[in-house]
Amino acid sequence: MLSRLIPIFAFALTACTAQAEDGVDAVPVATGLEHPWSLAFLPEGGMLVTERAGRLRLVDPEGELADTPVANVPEVFAGDQAGLFDVVLHPDFADNRLVYLGHAAGSRGANATAITRARLSADNTTLEDVERIFTVDPLKSGRHHFGGRMAFTPDGFLLLTVGEGFSRRDEAQDPASQLGSVLRLDDEGNPAPGNPFAETGDAAIWTIGHRNPQGLTVHPETGEIWLNEHGPAGGDEVNRLSPGGNYGWPERSNGNRYSGGQIPDHEDGDGFTGPDWFWTPSIAPSGMAFHSGQTFPDWAGDLFVGGLASQDLRRLDLEDGRLVGETVLLEDLGARIRDVREGPDGYLYILTDEAEGGLYRLEPEAAN
Repeated sequence: MLSRLIPIFAFALTACTAQAEDGVDAVPVATGLEHPWSLAFLPEGGMLVTERAGRLRLVDPEGELADTPVANVPEVFAGDQAGLFDVVLHPDFADNRLVYLGHAAGSRGANATAITRARLSADNTTLEDVERIFTVDPLKSGRHHFGGRMAFTPDGFLLLTVGEGFSRRDEAQDPASQLGSVLRLDDEGNPAPGNPFAETGDAAIWTIGHRNPQGLTVHPETGEIWLNEHGPAGGDEVNRLSPGGNYGWPERSNGNRYSGGQIPDHEDGDGFTGPDWFWTPSIAPSGMAFHSGQTFPDWAGDLFVGGLASQDLRRLDLEDGRLVGETVLLEDLGARIRDVREGPDGYLYILTDEAEGGLYRLEPEAAN
């Protein structure tokens, strides 16, 4: 599949060029998903997939989509960007069957990103012991910028990305507000011990200065936490997170206001942590994952990022701990790519954000 050549820019204003690249087939696994948002692989095979409208779907090991959604999914606030977001399994899922759902809760006038925890039944058809364990504080209005990605860290704590609610961007710089932050919680939804703002702000906050974080992943070897987020008009970012880091929004961005107003660019020594990579114009990044190289050996250790506005998949070349280049993949698929995950089989899987969305497995392109 041929890819167009596009200009992009790395942090510190180093110009790079996205190279065209062939060699990937997107093989359909399951279709008929309504705006799928995230997926989680079950240890016995198959996977769970969230649909933004508020459904959790089961895909069996043969790729068959169950006719009936998983029962007892919590009610979510849905519309525009609001809805059911991420699904992650507890690190000890094989023993405790605990599932975590990130979602919007409330109403248009007062809502928040929330986490519900439940136990998946042995036959994978029902959620049991359903409990909301966390709700972002403060509440906001509107239906935009929820964040909603989650990931467990190697030491067993749960990270949650939180958008700044679009209309409350200044709170991303307030360590007492959970808006525009990444939170670090224990597996019961309490602030994790040792969080950097426990004495000076909110005890759950791990990093601040985020706009609308839509991708979150853990490096499988180093344990580093990587995040991507939407900028305004340009300035989408990939960030490597450090406890207590301030990533600049809305004081710094390599994009500008939708109205045309200027925002100071990230610069070395400005007091904020700048991105490892950014896109101007925006691609609207989404889910992302590192690849082990089992399927595509030449891409071992590289970071893959879904593009919503760009309708493609980006491969960021990670060399010696630095992002040094980018290629554009799956442009011919012509779909908004919402999530990217590596499965236990070593294949990369993607979800397309459409009314009739699909789950695809990426395979080396078949020889003609």
